[in-house]
Amino acid sequence: MLITADQILFGDADALVAGWVETAAGRIVATGTGVPPRPADEQIDGVLIPGYVDVHSHGGGGASFVTQDPEVARQALAAHRRLGVTTMVASLVTGSTPDLKRQVGCLADLVESGELAGIHLEGPWLALKYKGAHPPALLADPEPGAVSELLDAGRGTVKMVTIAPERAGAMDSIRLMVSRGVVAAIGHTDADYDTTRAAIDAGAIGATHLFNAMRSLRHREPGPVLALWEDPRVYLELIMDGVHVRPELVAFVASTEPDRVVFVTDAMAAAASTDGDYVLGELPVEVRDGVARIAGTDTIAGSTLTLDRAVRNAVAAGIPFTQAVRAATSLPADYLTLPDVGRIAVGKRADLAVLDSGLFATRVMQAGAWV
Repeated sequence: MLITADQILFGDADALVAGWVETAAGRIVATGTGVPPRPADEQIDGVLIPGYVDVHSHGGGGASFVTQDPEVARQALAAHRRLGVTTMVASLVTGSTPDLKRQVGCLADLVESGELAGIHLEGPWLALKYKGAHPPALLADPEPGAVSELLDAGRGTVKMVTIAPERAGAMDSIRLMVSRGVVAAIGHTDADYDTTRAAIDAGAIGATHLFNAMRSLRHREPGPVLALWEDPRVYLELIMDGVHVRPELVAFVASTEPDRVVFVTDAMAAAASTDGDYVLGELPVEVRDGVARIAGTDTIAGSTLTLDRAVRNAVAAGIPFTQAVRAATSLPADYLTLPDVGRIAVGKRADLAVLDSGLFATRVMQAGAWV
C-alpha cells in the first residue's frame, strides 16, 4: 500500500511535511517527500502520525489488565486502539505473589502473540506512605529472589518494574532488573534526593508518573523529583489529564526536557468508557466526572485518560504539536526499548494514525492493516 498525505510526521522531525509512505508485509518499506514513485493507493485527508505508544496503562473500555482472562485484556486493547494506540504495555498493580504470577503468565501469552508490547509491574515493592491505589497489606521489600520469581513468570516479557528505592533490597533488585533487560522506574516512593541518585547510578532510568505518589519537591529536601528531573539518563513519565499534574507544570517540564518527557495514561478500566463503580486490583474505585478515586476517599486511583486526549491537552497547554506527538510515540518507544514502533521510518512496523483538525484519530493502521 502506498499512502500520500499533505502532513506527515516522519522519524524525529520537528515539522510536518507533505510526502508518502509505502508499506508491505506489515512494515514500512519506503518513505519520501515530493512525488511518490507510483500512483498512491490512498490519499490521506488529515495528519499522518505514528500510532501512539502507551507504556503505563491498567486497562480501558470497561476492562482491566489485572486479569487472568486474555479476552478481558483484549477488550482493553481494542478500546485504546480505536483512539490511535497501536502499542500497549499492560500495567499490573500490587497483589499477592501467586495472583501476580498468574496475571503475568496470562499477559505473557499476549506479549508472545504480539498483541501486547510487554508487562509493567507497578507493585508490590512500593512505599506505604505513597501507596496510592495499592493494598497496603501486600506491599513488600524487593527481595531479589522474589523479584526473580516474578520476572521468571513473565518468560522475558516484563519490560518495566516500578520500585521505591528506599526499601530494603532495592538497590540489588534494581541491578538485577537491569541485568535482565528490565527498566527500573522509581515511583510510589518516600526516597530522599541522595537515595534516588544512588538508584539512578544503580541503573534506574524511569520516573513513574513524576510528581504523583512520591515525596514532594521542597527547597531544602528536594527528594526524588529533582534527582529524576535533572538526570539526563531518566525518562520522565507525566499524566497529562489536568488532574494528576497542573497542565502548566507539565508544559514547563516538557520545555526543559523535550527529549525525556513521556506521556502515559495510567488508565484504569473506565478509560474510553463511562463513569461508574469499578475495581482496580483488589480496591473498589468510584469514577465521577471522569476522575477515578478509591471508593470513599480522595485518593486518585489511576486515570481515565487516553493518549489522544493527552496530546490534545498538551497542545492546549502550549506544547508544540510535534513534541506532544513524540512524547506519545517515539519517546515511550525509546524509554522501553521498543525498536519496531513509535516512528514513521523505513523498517518500522506499519503503525499509523490519521488525525483530523481537532486532533482526534479518524483512522488507525496496525501492522499494515487499517483497523
